[in-house]
Amino acid sequence: MAEYRIDELARLADASVRNIRVYQDRGLLAPPRRRGRVGIYTDAHLARLRLIGQLLRRSYTFANIAELLATWERGGDMAEIFDLESVIGDPWSDEVPGYVTTEELSDLFGAEVTKENLDRAVALGVLEPDGDRFRVPSPRLLSAGAELVAVGMPLRAVLDLAERLRTHVDAIARDLTGTVTRHMLAVRERDGLLLGEDLAQVAAVTRRLRPLAQTAVDALLAQGMSRHVQEALGDHFTAILEQIRHGSDVTAHSA
Repeated sequence: MAEYRIDELARLADASVRNIRVYQDRGLLAPPRRRGRVGIYTDAHLARLRLIGQLLRRSYTFANIAELLATWERGGDMAEIFDLESVIGDPWSDEVPGYVTTEELSDLFGAEVTKENLDRAVALGVLEPDGDRFRVPSPRLLSAGAELVAVGMPLRAVLDLAERLRTHVDAIARDLTGTVTRHMLAVRERDGLLLGEDLAQVAAVTRRLRPLAQTAVDALLAQGMSRHVQEALGDHFTAILEQIRHGSDVTAHSA
């Protein structure tokens, strides 16, 4: 199990050191193991912090969260609770965020790096201002955009495409999650709560959902892209042939 000092834990959990200490004082987070004068935290602390952060963003109070955690602890062992907290709190992507300066963006996108396009990229979450540079949540997404611009697509059109894709993919994710929740999670609730071995079962189902979702979307996207690329090229070639035929007809008629 990984080990973290408090500043690293705060960075990974998107929390402040002060808040971590507040959560400990409120009994929401277990104290660290001491190694000399240094507190050592683990993945269990990180999972709990991410769960606390999600619940706080939904406007639940410390008392609400403490009650939920106490109910879980009465109905299941700590291994099952940690497993579910990890699934809930862990990011689904293993992509490591990066950082980029305005100069580096200019190297990638050239004159397309305008204030309007930068503001749009920030609004879409493609870039996040961080002092005199930008944090890049998904370097793969930024690289894909740079490749599209390199082959001639305007950056504005790339950002339009990114916005539409995000909307469509988010709808797919919501539909998939809702369907699994209705059919796999709700049936395991007891009096509206997940307790005991159900915690572990739900964690296992949720963990399996990630590769299944990616496999399904990749397969359907490949089928759709194959069909639509063929149609687009077919339309293009048809237009060319019509022009050639029309030209031949004109020449023949003139003769």
